[in-house]
This record gives sequence, C-alpha cells and structure tokens, in this order.
Amino acid sequence: MIPYVREIKFDYGACDQVSPLIRRVVANNPGPFTYLGTGTYIIGKGEVAVIDPGPDLPEHLDALMAALEGETVTHILITHHHSDHSPLARPLQEKTGAKIYGCAVGGQAVDSVVITEAGHDLEFTPDIDICGGGAIFKGPGWTLEAIATPGHTSNHICFALLEENALFSGDHIMGWSTTVVSPPDGDMTAYMESLDLVKARNFTTLWPTHGPPVLDVDPFIAAYIAHRRAREAQVLKAVADGHGRIKDMVPVLYADVDKRLWPAAARSVLGHIIDLERRGILTTDGQPGPESDYRLAG
Repeated sequence: MIPYVREIKFDYGACDQVSPLIRRVVANNPGPFTYLGTGTYIIGKGEVAVIDPGPDLPEHLDALMAALEGETVTHILITHHHSDHSPLARPLQEKTGAKIYGCAVGGQAVDSVVITEAGHDLEFTPDIDICGGGAIFKGPGWTLEAIATPGHTSNHICFALLEENALFSGDHIMGWSTTVVSPPDGDMTAYMESLDLVKARNFTTLWPTHGPPVLDVDPFIAAYIAHRRAREAQVLKAVADGHGRIKDMVPVLYADVDKRLWPAAARSVLGHIIDLERRGILTTDGQPGPESDYRLAG
C-alpha cells in the first residue's frame, strides 16, 4: 500500500514559508486531478525562482505578485505543459521580465486525451529549452538542478533544490495520489525508469505541485514502484482470465477509485499494456490501442 500524505494546511492566495528556502502559494483550482489546487513554489529571497506558476487565474497572479513584492524573479521554471502548471508563465513573465525555462510540448501531446487531465497547455513554449535535464540555476543561497523525468508527459522536468536535498516533483510523484500516464504523450516505460532515477538520488523531501510534501521519501517511492508493478500483474491476470479489452479491465482494477478518474485509469492501463507489448509479454493484432483485444504472448 502507498503511504499517502494528504493533510495540508493553507489558505488560497496566502504565501506560506514551508522551509528555510521555500515559499508556497496555492491556486484556487481544486479538482479530481489537481487535488486542492496548484502549489506554486518561490525559491529564495530577494532574487528568486518561481516553479509552476499554475493556471491562468488573475487572482492567483495577484497573489504571486503580492508575495514577490520588492523581489526580482530570475527564473520561471515549468515542470510540464498541463494547464494547471504552465499557463500563468507568460503573464508572470510580463509582470517580472524573467525568462521561462522548461521543455517544449511534443507533437504527441496533441493526440493525448484531454479529459484524463486538467487539460493541456499546447501553446507552451519556453524561452530556454532544458529537455535533457542537467541545467543549473543559481540565486543567493540557492541552487536548482533540472532533472529530466519523462513519463507522466514526454516533457516532464523535476527540479532539485541542492541546499535542502529536496525535489520539486511536479506530477511525477504526488503524495495524495498516483500519477496518470496517458499515451501517447505519457510513456510507462519512461515513467518507471524516471522513478528509479529519482529514487537513486536519495532526496530528503519531495514537494509535489499538488498537496503536501513527502517526507519519508525512499519507502514512498518504493511503494509507488511496487504499486505500478502490482497493477501490471493485475492487467496480466485480467488478460489471462479472458478480459482482453481495456474497457472490461478498468471497472475491476479500479473499483475503489472515483469513477470520474476511470477515463484516466484506462489511459494508464493502456500505458502498462504498451510497455508489456514492448517487452514481449502481451500481444495484439496491429498496433496496441485503447480498443485492441490483448492476449498473452507465447
């Protein structure tokens, strides 16, 4: 079982100091994919970086500008292009003059199913592309490292705050829920590799964009990985039992999940199936897709 962390105290629009180097302002955009809202992070004092400005809500921009009064924004950093993360980047840039850093939207994002997420910001284009990870950003007393973590989306980037051994994990790892991996922009093979990459870094704290921080990191990520492998095993059992279509698997595999999330769950099942097909464990006629009929290989 994943040891979820869901308790968080905040007021919408308030700026909370949540660690020596981190402040957080939560946008009023709660929902089935955003939990209680988008947490925008401000790193440092005086000269600061802003991570995931969030949805294009005028009141959230006003709250950020109030929190940033008298300071200089040197970097606007985006984890990925979903509409609860990146749309406010340009309005914030217009107010502050800071450059936007992130990974541009790939063509496959256009084909993704919007209803499985808060929506796509398909117009997102950073000023400076950091797709490969490795970029370092510095300010007074703080250092951030970009880490490429494709999987949830093809362009997902996490940011490590080196002074606190903390990771801003975007939607790659969330304390309140598992992560949607929706093909073709989402990729389960890449996602599992990215989880292993983050686990190997031994971070002390994870700061997801939605919800509270994860403080017991290693066992949490281990449980995240185990959950995915267990779901994979459930998919294989369903196929072995003669339920070869995704529409027949989801009501059984996600019986305890909010039905509003079933379309997203179906996409994650497809992600698992594509990964299993690549590994030669499942097969189907033609290219694997949401309507295909799957069977065990061999």
